[in-house]
Amino acid sequence: MAVTVASFTYNGFTAGRATPPPGLRYAQAADVRTRYETWGTAGSPVVLVHGAFESVDTWSRLAPLLARDHRVYALDLTGDGYSERRGPYTVDHFTRQLLGFLDAMHLGGPGERPLLVGHSSGAAVVAETALRAPDRTGGVMLLDGDALDTGAGPPSAFKHVLIDPYRTSLLRLGLGIDAVIRGLYDAQCGPTCPPLDAAGLDQWRRPLQVPGAEGALWSMLAEGVPGLPAGRVARLAGLDLPKAVVFGAQDDVFTRQTPYQTARRIGAPPPTLIPDARHLTMISNPEAVAAAVDELMDAHGTPAPERAAAG
Repeated sequence: MAVTVASFTYNGFTAGRATPPPGLRYAQAADVRTRYETWGTAGSPVVLVHGAFESVDTWSRLAPLLARDHRVYALDLTGDGYSERRGPYTVDHFTRQLLGFLDAMHLGGPGERPLLVGHSSGAAVVAETALRAPDRTGGVMLLDGDALDTGAGPPSAFKHVLIDPYRTSLLRLGLGIDAVIRGLYDAQCGPTCPPLDAAGLDQWRRPLQVPGAEGALWSMLAEGVPGLPAGRVARLAGLDLPKAVVFGAQDDVFTRQTPYQTARRIGAPPPTLIPDARHLTMISNPEAVAAAVDELMDAHGTPAPERAAAG
């Protein structure tokens, strides 16, 4: 009883919510008011789709490199970042949001078919988008993700263990401790990642402190990690689209065989493995990821300088 009372009291004192940073850009994507960002003004389009608990800001090291030869777009999927929180938090809903985003950005027509890059659970979203709209897709890259519904995530009992008011107290306590955020970041990103300064901590912390974020988080945990059945993912092999699989060689979220199995499943060439990288390759090794994007585009289109000139 004492713990419960203390939890309710703490939650009451910490009920104030954070505000999104000023100057964010929004577009209506299907039924979601969607935060997005763009980089670059010339070249072929690339759309970046983040994974669970990530956001547009997760691409901040990679996107400027891609923007040298591409027009780059990134969005916050509903439930994460600063987009409107609107369930259900499923692959189907995320896919409808992404297709709506392509509409809002006038992408998907002749000469405007983007390469879709999906990180971690975002791999399932770009895979499903390509399957639903192959004529609007210029290619698919699965980055640190296998797109499967059997991927890594919290155990099924997790949602039953964390109940209110305790889960709210634990979340707010954890978010308030810099060392907790840095520890999770370091474990996923590895020693080659830049250390988190105050701005970096805020990038990971604030999206979970805005209005609606906590409720969305519990709903997302109840849904489980977004993914597709293996048979559905395997249908990518039948699409005449450029495909690539890129993983950190030391990614411990998946097995060492996952990149190879994923490439075979979707009909892609052998995977690109980034030495010493873990699960956040776009942060730890943005140059290597950018090179993999260019390699995929060059293998199935015009060289990068010609793409930029054509834009």
